Amino acid sequence: MTKSVKEQIHAQISGALAGAKFPIKTPADLIAAFPNGAATTCQVGDLKMTAGEAGKLLKASDFPFKSAKAVADVIVDRAGL
Repeated sequence: MTKSVKEQIHAQISGALAGAKFPIKTPADLIAAFPNGAATTCQVGDLKMTAGEAGKLLKASDFPFKSAKAVADVIVDRAGL
């Protein structure tokens, strides 16, 4: 069965942050944790989102993040995927 766009983006965000050290306490630390910083891109079909764009969906109150899954959960939820 094919994964939904939401599941695929979630998996890409989680994968991109697999090597990150948690907790991540600030937006700048989160962007730095992505392999290519703000230019790190997740893409499914025609939908493309960079870490920099995804970071704009986050609020100061979202931090600290304790896991890659937590980051991905918030981003896909706020992006309305």
